[in-house]
Amino acid sequence: MPRVRRDRRLLPHGYKVARDSPPPVRAEGGLLEPPPPPPPGSLCGLERFMKDCTLSNFPKKPWSSYIRFTMERRPMLKAQYPHLKSTEVIKKLAEAWRELPESQKKIYEEATKAELKIYKEESSKYMAKLNPDQKKILKEEKRRRKTKKEIIKKKRELTAFGKPKKPRSGYNIFVSEHFKEAKGGSSQEKLKSLNKEWSNLSPSRKQVYLQLAEDDRIRFANEIKSWEEKMLEIGREDLLHFSKLSTKVGKNPEDIC
Repeated sequence: MPRVRRDRRLLPHGYKVARDSPPPVRAEGGLLEPPPPPPPGSLCGLERFMKDCTLSNFPKKPWSSYIRFTMERRPMLKAQYPHLKSTEVIKKLAEAWRELPESQKKIYEEATKAELKIYKEESSKYMAKLNPDQKKILKEEKRRRKTKKEIIKKKRELTAFGKPKKPRSGYNIFVSEHFKEAKGGSSQEKLKSLNKEWSNLSPSRKQVYLQLAEDDRIRFANEIKSWEEKMLEIGREDLLHFSKLSTKVGKNPEDIC
């Protein structure tokens, strides 16, 4: 069987081709046609297929009129006030948008409407080229991305509402205390050195950090109880449910269906 040469110039930024996947094909209109789903036992895998072969090539939704305005004005504002923090720049842009006359806002709104029409046409063309399995995968990936955005929003709200920080272990306290003076050039080397030092630490010295960890655990228990009561008072019970759920599933709460 002749070897197929894959032209990487056809690939979008960040696109990687698995060894057992077919070469990408440039479709009419410049879109990259998604290859068929990987065969059973393929090294590509469903997760990689979902990431590289669907939404990565789906037409991009146009900016809203407000985002279009901020993207246009941000460089000018940064040039005028180079020392402003990002948060202050955002506030100034929001204020400028509120004060913008309706006649000027309409220019941005019309531009968005025009691009939205093109987006809908391109989306319809793209969807028409997908088979039922690919459409199903695309729908699932959209759901996952939406869930991930909601999780990021909830995490920001938890921070904004002052959720107490989780207690640290004795080992974590030890590492944070000795990290700067630890042996090694890179962070990985420093952690390796500290891990060895922690293993060889005498029981009496290790007990000091274990006691600090226990104190921190009591601190967290008291603070989280007060925080939960406060969230119930202000009607943000949804943050309590999310907090407990994310703790239960760990670092990947977006994997919950």
